[in-house]
Amino acid sequence: MFDIRLTDVPDETATRVVPVGPELDAEMSALAAATEGAGTAGRITVLPRPLRTPSRVLLAGVGDGGEAAWRAAGAAAIRETADDEALEIHLPSGVAPASVRGLAEGLWLGGYRYRDAPRPPRAREVRIHGAARAESLAEARATARAAWLARDLTNTPSSLKSPEWLAGQIVAEAATRPGVTVTVRAGDELARFGGLLAVGGGSASPPRFVEMSWQPPGATTHVVLVGKGITFDTGGISIKPRDAMKLMKKDMGGAAAVIAATLGAADLNLPVRVTALTPLAENAVSGSAFRPGDVITHYDGSTSENTNSDAEGRIVLADALGYAADVLHPDLVINLATLTGANAVALGKRTAALFSPDGELAAALTAAGAAAGELMWRLPLSDDYLDNMRSDVADRVSAPAGPGSVMAALFLRDFFGGARWAHLDMSAPSWAEAHDLELTKGATGWGARTLLRYLSALDGGQQAGA
Repeated sequence: MFDIRLTDVPDETATRVVPVGPELDAEMSALAAATEGAGTAGRITVLPRPLRTPSRVLLAGVGDGGEAAWRAAGAAAIRETADDEALEIHLPSGVAPASVRGLAEGLWLGGYRYRDAPRPPRAREVRIHGAARAESLAEARATARAAWLARDLTNTPSSLKSPEWLAGQIVAEAATRPGVTVTVRAGDELARFGGLLAVGGGSASPPRFVEMSWQPPGATTHVVLVGKGITFDTGGISIKPRDAMKLMKKDMGGAAAVIAATLGAADLNLPVRVTALTPLAENAVSGSAFRPGDVITHYDGSTSENTNSDAEGRIVLADALGYAADVLHPDLVINLATLTGANAVALGKRTAALFSPDGELAAALTAAGAAAGELMWRLPLSDDYLDNMRSDVADRVSAPAGPGSVMAALFLRDFFGGARWAHLDMSAPSWAEAHDLELTKGATGWGARTLLRYLSALDGGQQAGA
């Protein structure tokens, strides 16, 4: 990540900063007045000043002045800045801390490039003048760092991103954060994880189950985050068509988000115990791949009849949820998954589906998502469809007929007995086809920012919204 500094007085060693004097102020005001929509959030109006210093000034619209508008302005400004250019930002007086945070998040998020891309980040240094808000900058940095990591992991090609490789990346990231521990299970240690073994059984790259923990002293609230980690999804025996398979390197976006959020909680030293569980597998086609009609025994001992091997995400998540209930006994569980295409049909590309039997938890997550710029909409967990899940040979079928996102959520609800559970189906917003506000083309890291906002609202003993 490139550097952002907050300063009222430039460093003596820094490049000379040109103050916004009366002449420049008048030029900017005249341009803004003459340009329709100049104040729209994320709109950049360029003032060329040849043979003068500065030679170019960007006017960034901040719309209603809310945090999201400042985030959009930051993202737009960084995209208008050349790769090797320093960017000087002059803020008006009285800018709120939330606005500074939004601006900084936008700068970092809009300036993201995949770590293995041939081009460097969009700017080497950004200095924000007129607002000494160090706390806002620290929060923005931790949030953006989490989003960058989630994007990097998701953008990595599946030719590299085997379950073993991804587990290794998680271990390496945890090693840089004091207080974060990681356990990676493989081979015989996965004997009870029947769903994970079934889904990963068709691949030459065996599955892994990763448990990461942030447990600060004195924490009394325990949140478990569960993320789907399918490193590539062919659909298995129920194989996907080509167009549906092209982006399946993103099918571990939920795992990337929960890992990044847990590391972000450590970066911010949040007083909340957080455990991230990521079942990692590649859903491949081979002679050892699991079949439609197979009966799978999950971690909790219950069974599922596989009726569609392209509905593999819920099968690996079921093991993780069963493990959380049996071993960890958390106060609440939140799982994220690129689970169903039906989510996109219902809600479009920018909004995730939220399912929870707990209205207060759902409201708190929705509020956290709105503040972070990651939207979600609560959908019903209707028991009217439970008859669709009946099986003649197992406790349930894995992919029953009915509304796709709802049926997947009802399946998952079986595996965590506590009411304090939420499921976020974020398949559509996990990927952007083009730059869009603070999102860059490719993986969005969806969920990492929401989870950090939510965890930050906890006081270590009381669940936000309860």
